[in-house]
Amino acid sequence: MSSKLTIISWICRVIVAIILLQTLFFKFTGAEESKYIFSTLMGAENEAIGRIGSGVVELVAVILLFIPSLTWLGALLALGTMSGAIFSHLTKLGVVVKDDGGVLFILANVVLITSAILLYINRANVPILGNILQGKNA
Repeated sequence: MSSKLTIISWICRVIVAIILLQTLFFKFTGAEESKYIFSTLMGAENEAIGRIGSGVVELVAVILLFIPSLTWLGALLALGTMSGAIFSHLTKLGVVVKDDGGVLFILANVVLITSAILLYINRANVPILGNILQGKNA
């Protein structure tokens, strides 16, 4: 990987990590906005399972981002999680949640984009598909 791609990769890792780690505080402490989001999506009786479960997945994604051979997996987890978040905003929650001005929606898009960039940069490390994704014969 060129030094330019290495720098871009590290910038993307840090952006994703900062955003996801910042939101974990609200998910794990049961902040009102997090409870509202997951109650809306899963019903009040399953709110904690969804909130904490998604937080655990995001924490695992952040950890994997900083293991060089597994950065692709952390990026894929973050990409998948944010795809679900964006879909939820567009179908059930709305772009603006509890007068947040759309900040959560914007942050989800930033994580989605930076995770996609990371996945692309680290595509060679994807088991079985790495060579194919790079355009090389397996």
